[in-house]
Amino acid sequence: MKVMVWPDHDIPNVALYTWFRVGSRNERPGITGLSHFFEHMMFNGSERYPSGEFDRVTERNGGSNNAFTTEDVTAYQDWFPKGIMELIFKLEADRMCCLSFDPKMVESERQVVYSERRTSVDNDNAALLDEQVQATAFVAHPYHHPVIGWPSDIERWTIDDLRDYFRIHYAPNNATMIVVGDVTPEEVFRLAERYFGPIPAQPVPHDRVTEEPPQLGERRVTIRKAGQTPLLEMVFHTGSAASKDAEARDLLMDVLVHGESSRLYRRLVDQDRLAIDVNGSVYPDGFDPGMIKFTVTVAPDKTLEAAEAALLDELSKIGASGPKPEEIRKAKNTELSGYWRKMKTINTKAEVLGIYELFHGDYRKLFTAPERYERVTAREVQDVARKTFDMKNRTVGVLIPEKGEPAR
Repeated sequence: MKVMVWPDHDIPNVALYTWFRVGSRNERPGITGLSHFFEHMMFNGSERYPSGEFDRVTERNGGSNNAFTTEDVTAYQDWFPKGIMELIFKLEADRMCCLSFDPKMVESERQVVYSERRTSVDNDNAALLDEQVQATAFVAHPYHHPVIGWPSDIERWTIDDLRDYFRIHYAPNNATMIVVGDVTPEEVFRLAERYFGPIPAQPVPHDRVTEEPPQLGERRVTIRKAGQTPLLEMVFHTGSAASKDAEARDLLMDVLVHGESSRLYRRLVDQDRLAIDVNGSVYPDGFDPGMIKFTVTVAPDKTLEAAEAALLDELSKIGASGPKPEEIRKAKNTELSGYWRKMKTINTKAEVLGIYELFHGDYRKLFTAPERYERVTAREVQDVARKTFDMKNRTVGVLIPEKGEPAR
């Protein structure tokens, strides 16, 4: 297990992130959603700490915890006063080595996850459209699978599926631990050796995934479902988090969608009144090439066709003419101010240090990010736009509201 320590003695607290290199990217048909399922299961006890004790012990001693799962990783987070660091190491090591697979608890959590899927996807029009668009944009790569899993897989995971998946992917040699706060490297390494050292390593999980072939033409998804508002989503394939044009891509997205002065907000919301809101992101910004995503909540008295035409017009313009000098300056200021805000707290330091170590290949790149953003030129941003916003490279999804009661 790789352990990284960033001492910060401003306050007597600690942030600890344990990153496992496992997400929906590592799943296959039949077991989709398992990574997210273990996000739940890892809080459900062992022989030493029965179900619920992880939270109770942590909170009783002044700490808190959480976790998240993405296409690429699962991260477990602990925040606590420095005086209980050994206790937190003991708890984390215990669930890594000795997680319980009690059938009753497995079935209970299966129902929790299934309920979460119904609430957060099936009954959420924007999330349902997003899931369908992503599954259409990726036909070969496992980014095709939703992080929460497909319904039939959630219903059918077996105990053997769980045990095999856990043994392979949740071993210390597949984890990176980031510790930031009022600590010294020596005490952290000592505790890591004491509590994680005895846990046996496992064979390194294979990291071979099917590459997504180039898209050769526009793909479209149409959903008709009970709802109040038409929705538009448009995505384009792009590079990974570590791609050479990552900074130019970030600045491009700032110009297009960051704030009410961005191009798409001014055009679709302020000027043409075609949308209630417009957003964009790079997703997933992970190990493998992902996608640039735009989502538009269309105004009730406007049409999806008009909103789509305006969005495409703006994407064409920035590819043809590039950003203006003042737009580039604003985008760079946005990235730099966001960067320095993340350097203010032990929590965000632990998060971004892990992101750079895992997704960018070297944590040291975190500390040279400001210089890389400053070096980006308007021409480089324009080149990314022209290369990315190609008709053959896009997938478009629309949700057309129908009258009727939402599904329950």
